[in-house]
Amino acid sequence: MSPDHAFDPLASLRRADDPEVDVFVQGTVFLDIIFTGLKAMPKSGTEVWADGMGSCPGGIANLAVAASRMGLKTSLGAAFGDDDYGDFCWRSLADQEGVDLSRSQRYPHWHTPVTVSVSVGGDRRMITHGHDAPQNATEMIGKAPTARSVLLDLDAERPLGQGHREREWADLAAAEGALLFADVGWDPTEAWAVSMLDQLEHCHAFMPNVVEAMAYTRTDSAHDALYALADLVPLAVVTNGRDGAVAIDSATGEEASVPALRVEAIDPTGAGDVFDAGMLVGTLAGWPLLDRMNFATLCSSLAVQEFGGSLAAPGWGDISDWWHRVRSQPTSNAAARSVQRRFAFLDELVAEVPSGAVRRAAATIAKLSDAQAAGIPPTEESP
Repeated sequence: MSPDHAFDPLASLRRADDPEVDVFVQGTVFLDIIFTGLKAMPKSGTEVWADGMGSCPGGIANLAVAASRMGLKTSLGAAFGDDDYGDFCWRSLADQEGVDLSRSQRYPHWHTPVTVSVSVGGDRRMITHGHDAPQNATEMIGKAPTARSVLLDLDAERPLGQGHREREWADLAAAEGALLFADVGWDPTEAWAVSMLDQLEHCHAFMPNVVEAMAYTRTDSAHDALYALADLVPLAVVTNGRDGAVAIDSATGEEASVPALRVEAIDPTGAGDVFDAGMLVGTLAGWPLLDRMNFATLCSSLAVQEFGGSLAAPGWGDISDWWHRVRSQPTSNAAARSVQRRFAFLDELVAEVPSGAVRRAAATIAKLSDAQAAGIPPTEESP
């Protein structure tokens, strides 16, 4: 990623004694193969053709790419196979996306995990194949780079703050001052053990979706879940799909609720990761909670209008393009006026974005897929 094309949202905060990176992320990288534009799933014994297909690093790579494209110095700790899939993912992340892989490892004869994602009717279905990595995270990483923040998923079997071998790297990072931003995945047992939330005492932020938040807090609304979580972690955020998101920042005393933008979604894959990266950027930059929430919602809405996962994560060039279009449009209705009011804070930010700033078309592996052949230009979104 060329420095001439980068926008640094933390430029005014940087000092000589800064941590090595802005964010360290750890997890599993998958090769994602994404099919979009299907009217329906195939019936048994039949075949259907997709309008579009994209291939990109997925899994934890969604977060790493989103954070890097938003201007954060990003480091990733993940296992990579020595197969062609692993080569593809490593090259895409290191060479094209500017993600530091010094804490990642290549493993001979280990198969890179693969996920096939199919988007139908605004939702997705996935098939995944993979094997456990040859080493646990702490053995692979050693000591994580000093970081302003860490993005990770909570894990009931490998809890934070309890000396679990695989999470020692995260406990050490927190002890050195990194803010832990946590999310959580679907519980396949559907037990939703409340004890999972005990780990939040070690975190700065928790950003689950509404289904996960209600299940773990035993509540029946997004706001009730939010209030329960806000008693456990300084920054609590609950995302609610087309209904937007709600949040409480106890450290600043702010509470905010934002609606989702009205967009035509192509694929929701990775949209939650893009939202998390947007919240991280705004939090590290010290923005007001409402601006952080609106920014994260915007980034997520730009992502769902493209092929999913890391392929769809917007850069500052995309954000700048969107705001210039919105600001120049007539405000003939309340919805348009609302969008212009909500995102007026972008005026000052976008003024500093270079004209050649990173865009999906310039810093993506879309050229290695048939995304453009499908007739969907990567940099054109509607507000």
